Amino acid sequence: MNIECIQDARLEDTGFHYTMSLIQGKYKMFILYALAWFGVVRFNEMKKFIGSISYKTLSSTLKELEADGLVHREEYPQIPPKVEYSLTERGRSLMPILDQMCTWGEEHRHTYAACDGGAQS
Repeated sequence: MNIECIQDARLEDTGFHYTMSLIQGKYKMFILYALAWFGVVRFNEMKKFIGSISYKTLSSTLKELEADGLVHREEYPQIPPKVEYSLTERGRSLMPILDQMCTWGEEHRHTYAACDGGAQS
């Protein structure tokens, strides 16, 4: 990590900012997690897996992830329509980061709450 003067730095110029611009949002990481874990997923399967997401929000979030090159949408010409989602190579390249987040969560999700109920000093 470079140490420089914060007065001369701009968050917008960092790789961290760029990465966050792609994955921040209430459900983006949940969608990426589902696609990483299950591979190819249909829209209603994704909705059922996440649960709390609305159809409109799921649809718009998938479109954003597709526009950013993280998710591939495959539409099959049949009746009823069939659409499947999967990670692109670019999306798969985020998986080491997501894996680390999962590992950290598994290691820490019980210890902090068990110590003091999650209250911060």
